[in-house]
Amino acid sequence: MKNFRSFDLICLLIVFLTAAGCSEQSGNAPNIIFILADDFGNHDLGYTGSSFYQTPNLDQLASESMIFTNGYAACQVCSPSRASIMSGKFPARHGITDWIGAPFGEDWRRMNRYNKLLPPDYKHQLDTAYITLPEALREGGYSTFFAGKWHLGSKGSWPTDHGFDHNIGGWDAGSPRGGYFSPYENPNLADGPAGENLSMRLARETVNFIQSHQQSESDKPFFAFLSFYAVHGPIQTTKEKWKKYRDLAVHNGIADHGYEMGKFLPIRQVQDNPVYAGLVEQMDDAIGEVLAALREMNLDENTIVVFTSDNGGVAAGDAYSTSNLPLRAGKGYQYEGGIREPYFIKVPWMNTGGRTSDIPVTGTDFYPTLLELAGLPLRTSEHSDGVSLVNVLKGDSIETRLLIWHYPHYGNQGGEPSSIIRRGDWKLIYYYEDGRTELFDLEKDPGEQSDVSADNPQIVERLLDELFNFLRQVNAKRPVPDPGYSPELEQEHLERVKNEVLPRLEQQRLQFLSEDFDPNNDWWGSAVKD
Repeated sequence: MKNFRSFDLICLLIVFLTAAGCSEQSGNAPNIIFILADDFGNHDLGYTGSSFYQTPNLDQLASESMIFTNGYAACQVCSPSRASIMSGKFPARHGITDWIGAPFGEDWRRMNRYNKLLPPDYKHQLDTAYITLPEALREGGYSTFFAGKWHLGSKGSWPTDHGFDHNIGGWDAGSPRGGYFSPYENPNLADGPAGENLSMRLARETVNFIQSHQQSESDKPFFAFLSFYAVHGPIQTTKEKWKKYRDLAVHNGIADHGYEMGKFLPIRQVQDNPVYAGLVEQMDDAIGEVLAALREMNLDENTIVVFTSDNGGVAAGDAYSTSNLPLRAGKGYQYEGGIREPYFIKVPWMNTGGRTSDIPVTGTDFYPTLLELAGLPLRTSEHSDGVSLVNVLKGDSIETRLLIWHYPHYGNQGGEPSSIIRRGDWKLIYYYEDGRTELFDLEKDPGEQSDVSADNPQIVERLLDELFNFLRQVNAKRPVPDPGYSPELEQEHLERVKNEVLPRLEQQRLQFLSEDFDPNNDWWGSAVKD
């Protein structure tokens, strides 16, 4: 005992305090529910300031969570972001740089966009050599469950091929082939009663899994990944929800126009789409069922809940559903509206409620964060582009680091082939069409209205060096010039978009808001009941 040093006492104290901290979660490994929305914008929630969409369940979850105000998806479109959540790697590293199924190379020409560049090929499935987040959790003793949108490869690269014990509804497709009401046209999801809602069905399948798990495997923690197809197009809702939001839009005052022309496509400027609002509310209702079930089963105090989205709201292309203002643009774009997302984590025993962090974080960070919260060893060679946020959840900080996005494609929404780097408050965008750059100070200019690259040449040079060093390191693919490019044809196309597509969208917007709007006889099947 006389040789027992003060250093040893300190070590014992650390062990004791660590154990005491673990006891706050009742000595059991925590359960995890990861909720992923599709195409859901950062300002599509009440808690982020929307005066149109109503999301009481998400607002309540946000109030119980740490909110990361600079939370990002790893890409401006879905498959790359989803692969990054599963792998902990940036898209430039894992190689899925566009949504799986997007045309590339000379096939891009069939989109009749007449662009300067041909997008490169990309990987068409999540590499089975990776140890994914669900695989790591399963090896750590977790039961794993997946419900909803997968879109990370065809058969042989479905959820059960990447660490999930159960898969309900995950397959090749990135949109709900049968729409949001049964029948679903999904080989991994049996049809429900006619008129059953897809979001609610996925939530109830998740609840059923949790209930069954508690009855048969209550000694094991669970990881449930609820991946909504909502709010991806085709946007659909019930007549009742449409009327609620149509009346609200009229009460708020209908703007005289809803769109402004971007470089390639019109971009929505107002949140007043009652069909989309109903779809948002239905997803929120479904989330409410899951959260209520956790409380009823007395699991809420030992269950981590994560909520985020895979890219920004659709302001252009697809269904032109929402506006992300004051963030610029939306899904498919290199601007904040395309990549900044709702991003919050509830850890009950860490008193996360009511706390915020402005530290830039991204989808690759979930992998190491959840491993550490689960008490499992990190796998730094796997989640190589993610860092654990546990210190942030405790109220501390992490080192400033580089966040990198690589999207060498045009996509469906009007974004440009580009790569992005963010360090601190500086965000630099490099454009492949002409090699130009844009630089934004996001603290002063979160709406990206003032390009300050000309005033900060040294910062531009440093960020470009760091960006290209990373892209070379991971052998990132880049677009190439299209030898058949015709500026005249491109200009003719853009004139057609401005003179034909833009007026048609304005007309459609007013149709959605008209008192006698009726999409079909049964509101996409929602009114059909057995």
